[in-house]
Amino acid sequence: MIINRNEQRERKQNVTNPIGIISMQFARPFGREHMHLFEHIRTLGFDLVELLVPEREDGLDLKALRAALDEAGLGVALAARVNLQRSISDADRGIREGGMGYLRYCLEVAHALGATSVGGPLYGAPMVFAGRAPTPVAEEEMKARAARVIDGLGVLAPEAQAAGTKLALEPLNRYETDVISLVSQAVTVVDAVNHPALGVLFDTFHANIEEKSIPDAIRLAGERIVYFQANENNRGYPGTGHIDWHGTMQALADVGYTGPITLEPFRRDDDERIGLPIAQWRAPHEDESEQLKSAIAFVRDLIAKTGGRA
Repeated sequence: MIINRNEQRERKQNVTNPIGIISMQFARPFGREHMHLFEHIRTLGFDLVELLVPEREDGLDLKALRAALDEAGLGVALAARVNLQRSISDADRGIREGGMGYLRYCLEVAHALGATSVGGPLYGAPMVFAGRAPTPVAEEEMKARAARVIDGLGVLAPEAQAAGTKLALEPLNRYETDVISLVSQAVTVVDAVNHPALGVLFDTFHANIEEKSIPDAIRLAGERIVYFQANENNRGYPGTGHIDWHGTMQALADVGYTGPITLEPFRRDDDERIGLPIAQWRAPHEDESEQLKSAIAFVRDLIAKTGGRA
């Protein structure tokens, strides 16, 4: 049965703790030929998908994409892809302007798709995955970076609100950025901007590396969390690694979080060969439907057991 779009949007708005998926198939390029997957994703039990923001040159038909999402009854969130040429933390004015322009484009896409949020390392300056080795940063430049990030997001947050979405600032581990790696650093920026359209994207994979306690970091971020990615310590499915999921979900319940919870499996396919290039997205070699359904059930069960709202 096809439900009309108004009914679909109302249904999505009434879902608390919607469970989402980031799928390998949704790495760039994502095109019309992939949109049929939305129906399958919905049948697995997911409520939303997270998509990488398409590049302008991809030529993706946003109206067709939104129609496909609506027909499947799925919500959508967006992941921004900053790089060294579009970084609002950079000392070079041209690069900062490139970063602001790119994030404004992300907001345009979010508005067109009705996306709940635009998340990621919005501050820019990726390192390892951009082919840039870590380098020392002087104290004054560290302060200047922070000021540039706060100023830039301070301008963008009202624009996000006008676009009907939120910006979700994600701390990345020390091997991927030298700007914001701790939840406390993200909180500092969010509080400095002090706008309801800017919050924290909490990713347990990165927090597992950088935080002393994932539950404590969740409680520190509190109501600032606008997007949550439930990832195992090895990027596997929740419950297959060593993260304390009960404590993690209890902390989410304690802070009253009812937003999206997204799975982001960064697969190995149980391939333990030496020299395997794991630091990249790869398509699955087998149907992962059962693993995904089990992961959804695991997360929903924890939400219920910890007093959260499923």
